[in-house]
Amino acid sequence: MLSNGSTLFLKNAGVSPPPTIPIPELSATGPTRWVGILPSHQSPPPPFPSRLTLKPSKLQTIFSSPNLQTIVVPLLPLSPPSFLHYISRGMPADQNDSVKQRANLQASSVPKRRWGIAMLLGFGVLVNYFDRVNLSVSRDALHATFGISTVMFGYLLSAYNWTYAVLQLPSGLLLDRFGVRRVGIVSTIVWSVASFGAALSTGIGGMFASRFLLGVGEAPTFPGNAKAIGYWFPEKERSLATAMFDSMAKLASAIGVPLLGLTLLYFGWRWNFAATGVISAVYSVLFYFFYRNPSEDKLLTDTEREFIKQGGAQPEDRARAAKGAPLGYLLRQRRVCGLALGFASYNYSFYLFLTWLPEYLSETHHVDLLHAVLYTSVPWLFAAISDLLIGGWLVDSLIQRGWNAVRVRQVVLIGGTALGLVILGAARARTPFEAVFWISIALGGLSAASPVGWSIPSLISPRESVGTLGGIMNFCTQLSAIAAPIVTGYIVSGTHSFFWAFAAAAAFLVVGIAGYAFLLGNMAPIPEPT
Repeated sequence: MLSNGSTLFLKNAGVSPPPTIPIPELSATGPTRWVGILPSHQSPPPPFPSRLTLKPSKLQTIFSSPNLQTIVVPLLPLSPPSFLHYISRGMPADQNDSVKQRANLQASSVPKRRWGIAMLLGFGVLVNYFDRVNLSVSRDALHATFGISTVMFGYLLSAYNWTYAVLQLPSGLLLDRFGVRRVGIVSTIVWSVASFGAALSTGIGGMFASRFLLGVGEAPTFPGNAKAIGYWFPEKERSLATAMFDSMAKLASAIGVPLLGLTLLYFGWRWNFAATGVISAVYSVLFYFFYRNPSEDKLLTDTEREFIKQGGAQPEDRARAAKGAPLGYLLRQRRVCGLALGFASYNYSFYLFLTWLPEYLSETHHVDLLHAVLYTSVPWLFAAISDLLIGGWLVDSLIQRGWNAVRVRQVVLIGGTALGLVILGAARARTPFEAVFWISIALGGLSAASPVGWSIPSLISPRESVGTLGGIMNFCTQLSAIAAPIVTGYIVSGTHSFFWAFAAAAAFLVVGIAGYAFLLGNMAPIPEPT
């Protein structure tokens, strides 16, 4: 045991000169010890002259044996790669490794390369959703050009999601097999071509073809982003990192709808699609030059790499990536079913608003196109803020302060989805202002839950299976994305009202909440397949 007069020596502790801590009040017997913090490849250093007092009440025992006691000292941020070495005079050297503990690194002292990657992925999602919303903004212009009916427009709105959904499972498997970078480069090129194809379309058939191709190109985006975040971020930062790309889906509608609407009004619908094609091509170039996995990134410092690894990031396992967890194995997991069902209910409401909100404001509240796109931006801007601040920053902040991580994620995931039920308020709204208020609350709650949902695949999946699990999850959500525009089109066409369309979305949300609560449960990691 540690005896009176033992001294704690700290090397590589982020301060100069390195401090030592006398331990004068420990009532313990046994051989004299000293404790050193140093890079693992170096030999123990001699004692240092500087001293710093620490009361024994702040020492926490974490390991003990008949010959040795190990302590944790909550004192200073440590510079990597550091270890705590507990060494006793007279003990065999090979016993020292049995009580070696890696030092805790503080996020404030670590470089921020990983956040640059999160911003890059966020820009990609922003471009994705510019490509998606430009069609809903162009509805009246396409009707005038091609004579598209309300029901046919519903099919056209969902056409993108058909190929997008079909390719979710294959894209997840490809991501796990070939990696985020290779698959991402191909997909960004494809969706850029699709945007230019829409601008050049000469008929309804060409528009359908361009939307099918857009779905092919963008299919790997969200599973790939979830996989990249799993590689690049420790668990306690993953909600904010996920929110940085997920919130862009909302911000794209907040700023994209009015910008694309103004482009349409002044330059015509073809320039609307051409503009998104140019932005897509820019992102393709940026992704090619800047994205790498942590093990391949030459700009990533050893300090940050060690911090990411210590925080529980998904390990890169190239041998495991050749097969990953079998698809059938993941489909049999109850937690996967609960996650997929809950997120599908979220995506139904999300796509109802994404594709039909301008039309709802126009038809129900008689708002002209210019004002409709301005009104539309309000709930989407609120949703983007909620996504970042609640689903991202607040979740990570509470977890880093010691709150139960599972409870925090459960409350935000289930509570946010439940807030989506106020969509029924929009169904009864009598003014556009009232409608925008209720839709903002509903979208804000759903958006707070969204980054938590997208962070779960990297938290629960077996090694090198995040892409596959993300593909399963997104396949189910895209079935909802296909259904929402079509079902809404039929309901509105048959009833000449959006009331029952909103009621159907609310009913699905109740089912999704049950999936989160009773199937996903405590979000425990899925065991590795045997």
